Amino acid sequence: MSKNCQKLSLEINVTELNSAQVRLIKKINFMLNNMMITEDEADYFDSSSELLKLVAQSVKDSNFSKFWAEDSKIPYADQALEFGFDSVNEELAAANLVSHDN
Repeated sequence: MSKNCQKLSLEINVTELNSAQVRLIKKINFMLNNMMITEDEADYFDSSSELLKLVAQSVKDSNFSKFWAEDSKIPYADQALEFGFDSVNEELAAANLVSHDN
């Protein structure tokens, strides 16, 4: 770390989270930081992809999803992810961003 290193400390109430959910939050924070600071193209794309996968996993592992999955045939987590991805796609389209498919 440089002499002028600055840190950000986050406090998250984990009272209602299990240990796997806490680990997932830590992994998401690590991957988000890595993606934000990398200067390597491959690392940028890989960490961006991994970050999105981790966030999707957090939706599936949420307390809401687990609670409602027990008594319902509705796949809430899958529907929430589909809704979220649709919203992101709409935002990308509205911004008229150019798609560069590798």
